[in-house]
Amino acid sequence: MTIQTIIVDDEQPARDELRYLLSSYEDIEIVGEADSSTTALALIRKTEPDLVFLDIQMPGKSGFDIASDLSDLAQPPIFVFATAYDNYAVEAFEKNAVDYILKPLSEKRLHLTISRVRQKIQESSLHDRLHNLLHNFKEPQQKIAKLSVEKDGKIQLFSLKDITYCQYEENQIHVFTSNNSFTLYSIPTMDRLEEHLEGSTFYRIHRATIVNLDWIAEFSPWYNGKYNIIIGDATRTELTVSRLRVKEFKQRLGI
Repeated sequence: MTIQTIIVDDEQPARDELRYLLSSYEDIEIVGEADSSTTALALIRKTEPDLVFLDIQMPGKSGFDIASDLSDLAQPPIFVFATAYDNYAVEAFEKNAVDYILKPLSEKRLHLTISRVRQKIQESSLHDRLHNLLHNFKEPQQKIAKLSVEKDGKIQLFSLKDITYCQYEENQIHVFTSNNSFTLYSIPTMDRLEEHLEGSTFYRIHRATIVNLDWIAEFSPWYNGKYNIIIGDATRTELTVSRLRVKEFKQRLGI
C-alpha cells in the first residue's frame, strides 16, 4: 500500500527539495502540496492523506496550529514537522508528531523518518486487524431496529430503514434521514455505533461515515482509488468511500 503524502511549506524551493528526496521511496505517493495554512487544512480534509510533512513557521497559522485544527478528525494523518530551528522539538512531539526534522534536509535523516512512519502505519494496521479479529469473536448481539436521536431537547426513535447515513463531525455523530438531520443520543463514537449496527444494512464507508446501503442510489469510481456514492434522499447527497474500504464495500453490494 502506498503512503499518500502531502507537503506543506510556504517556500516553493523547500517543497521542491522534499518532493525530490521523497521520489526515491516507491511507497510514498505525493498527492498534493500547500503553501498556506488555509490551503493545507482544506487539502488535508479533502484528500485524507496518511502522512503530512508540515513546515512549522508559516505566515498566519503555524504548523502546530494546523495539527491542532485537524484534531477533530476521526483518524488524523501522521505528522512530520520540518523547520530550520531546533527549539521546537518538545512542542512537536506534544502534538503527537511521529518525527521532527531540521532543514536543510539530509537523505540519511529523512530515511530514518520514513522508517518511523512505516512502523507507525504498520502498528496502526495491526491494531485494526486485531480489533476486527476480536470483534468477530464477540458474543452475538441482539439486532436493533431503532436509533435514539435528539432534536430541540427531545429524544426521538427512528427505525433503521428510515436512516440514510450517520456522520461524525465537530465531536458529534449526526443522523440523517431523507429530509432532516439529528444528533445521535447516547452513543459517543463511530466505533461504538458500528458495533451497535452490526448485522444491519449499514456499512462504514469512511472512518467518519456509516451509510445505509439500502439508500444508495448510484456510485462510481472517483480519484486516488476512492469511490463516490449518491444517496437517494431529497438532496442527492454525495459521500466518499475510502480507498481502503472500496473492496469490502463492493463485496457488501454483491459486486
